[in-house]
Amino acid sequence: MSEAKKYGWTGQGLRINLTTGEITKVPTQKDWIGGTALGYKIFWDEVPPKTQAFDEANKIVIAPGPLTGTGAVCSGRTSVTTMYPTTYPIHEIGSAHLGGDLGAKMKYAGYDFIVIEGKAKEPVYVYVNNDDVQIRKANHIWGEGTRRAAALINQETSPTASVTVIGPAGENLLPMSVIINAKSHTGGGIGGGWGSKNLKGLAIDGAQPIHIAADKEEWEKLVNRNKELLGALTQTVVSRYPHPLFEYHSLNSRWSGMPGKQWGAANPPINVPLDTRRLSKMAFRTNAGEFFLGDREWARHVRNNGCFACPIRCYPVIKDTATAAKYNVHPITEQTCGGLLFPIFFYPNLKNHPERNIEIAIVGSQLMDDLGLWCNYGQLQRDMIVMYQDGYWKKLLSKEEYDSLPWKKIDDVDASAMQDFLPRIAYRKGEFGKWLGETTPVMLDHFGIPVKTWSDDHRTLYWSNGHPKHHTNEDDGQLGCVLNCMWNRDPMAHAHVNFTRSGLPIKEMKHIAKVTWGDESAVDQIGDYTPTNTYKMKRLQWVIARTELHNMLGLCSWMAPWEYCPDEKNQYVGDPNMEAKIFSAVTGVNKTGDDLDKDGIRAWMLQRVYTMRQLGSSNMRKDHDLVPGWIYTDPKDRKPFTKGTVRMDPDDINKSFDIFFEQVGCDKETGVPTTDTLKAYRLDFVIPVLQKEGLIK
Repeated sequence: MSEAKKYGWTGQGLRINLTTGEITKVPTQKDWIGGTALGYKIFWDEVPPKTQAFDEANKIVIAPGPLTGTGAVCSGRTSVTTMYPTTYPIHEIGSAHLGGDLGAKMKYAGYDFIVIEGKAKEPVYVYVNNDDVQIRKANHIWGEGTRRAAALINQETSPTASVTVIGPAGENLLPMSVIINAKSHTGGGIGGGWGSKNLKGLAIDGAQPIHIAADKEEWEKLVNRNKELLGALTQTVVSRYPHPLFEYHSLNSRWSGMPGKQWGAANPPINVPLDTRRLSKMAFRTNAGEFFLGDREWARHVRNNGCFACPIRCYPVIKDTATAAKYNVHPITEQTCGGLLFPIFFYPNLKNHPERNIEIAIVGSQLMDDLGLWCNYGQLQRDMIVMYQDGYWKKLLSKEEYDSLPWKKIDDVDASAMQDFLPRIAYRKGEFGKWLGETTPVMLDHFGIPVKTWSDDHRTLYWSNGHPKHHTNEDDGQLGCVLNCMWNRDPMAHAHVNFTRSGLPIKEMKHIAKVTWGDESAVDQIGDYTPTNTYKMKRLQWVIARTELHNMLGLCSWMAPWEYCPDEKNQYVGDPNMEAKIFSAVTGVNKTGDDLDKDGIRAWMLQRVYTMRQLGSSNMRKDHDLVPGWIYTDPKDRKPFTKGTVRMDPDDINKSFDIFFEQVGCDKETGVPTTDTLKAYRLDFVIPVLQKEGLIK
């Protein structure tokens, strides 16, 4: 292997100290692969575990993976690991995962990761152009929204640079803030961390190659096979509607691009081709805008867009000149599911005016992106509305502030309401703006509302540790519930829900489950759950491993794993070793799927033991792995394991934790990894530290 060529990794990272201005290059620890694992290791080595998000001692580790920049399918994700201001009761380690082209440009500039540390004396942005790294003043950009800030930085650096910025919400140290790359690709919850360092943005350009170890013919064959395994957005592998090309269909499917549909706002309009299963027509499979906003979106649809190296193109570009004129917004809106869906959560009466959902989505997504606001997967909206509906705002705010808020516009489903209350949140105006953006438990604590009020109320979808649920019992029963306790923020995991919501009937999913995890009982039909067992928890371990692994490799967790596929010839069975095949082909390092799964669990365990130090906990089941009361309720009081309910049983959930922890080598009573397990996962270095701090024996 030629030393001149870089297979997957560039071999180096970049450290930028904003306090001193020192810029250094350091070698890549390839043993940790990349992404989140690399971030966890840097934090373990360098950042005291009690550090809070806005402390100068906090760091920002920006890391894609060895697949990033190679053209490997769906490899456009970048992990940003830091202390999260949205976790509770203290700030804990977490990672945002954003798409766009940030990771690819980092690799082409010659870096596997960037560590940003210290704090600048005044606003700055960082410009990286291959070996030329500059810390530039940003006083003239500070205060600008994300759209104008990014444009100004591009003008001052290069039009081809990948630009990532924060908005006013991040500048004002709002926990509910984001970083934004390439206009609409967001990393949630960490904008305030950038703002605390006076870091407005990061611009990266580069022209260095990343080589692939496999020969060209082998690589092209592998890439085409990978594409064959892909369904549509979130891996739905059947049509949404009946069609002769498909054996099955499902209204839950996002494979909505079918003959007769048209990208109506394109110039000229574009007809969806006959067979979107053809690899060259993959970008026509999905229209997430239509899925979330209804059939009227097709007339406003320009095209699909997406991340670097992704053929799916998962987010729609929408043109709506009427809405633009009415609310003084841009005619073009680009966003994924969250950005389009969540603004409508501000309006409880939208069901009476469904025709207004598109303009609400357009106004809300544009404004939130430009302000750099994060909704925490709808938690911001749900908090605001529950506080309104239950009379908390009227009781807790001054009469002057309460009367100044556009409640009537909320009731009347007027999109302009967001143009009033969203800036209040971003700029921390009043009691309403200041506390709604502080995350749920902090807000509740300030106003003297018990967190249990929220965690027992299904309307809130509040989970624990400051975050909402993310695909829990409504998508995968016990697996979804336990999964949501395994990270400090919401898990950002889709490997489980991609499977259960694939559109395949249960008989096909059970066949795939038997092939992949050893038994049909590893998966249930949604709303027809059976008691927990070892196979469900074996699948959970696999989901955790693959989630962390994808964040290490730079792969999109929306689109993989590929254990199933659209091809009925092999009864929809895919290739769960695809990640390993691609990794080996890119890097020349031969690893099996099992090898990489162990790497994924290793990363997850490092994050878990670091969290133990943050909490001072020797019992994670008691102090961290908490489930809300609302999972044990049903509106019709149907019993658990009754067809038609997703209600969980407390004893069954506890048993699920028992089984899972025993399977992964943790003490089932405490959820703490044993010393033998830590050694088995090559985490020997953590043992003396944990013992010294009294967290393990």
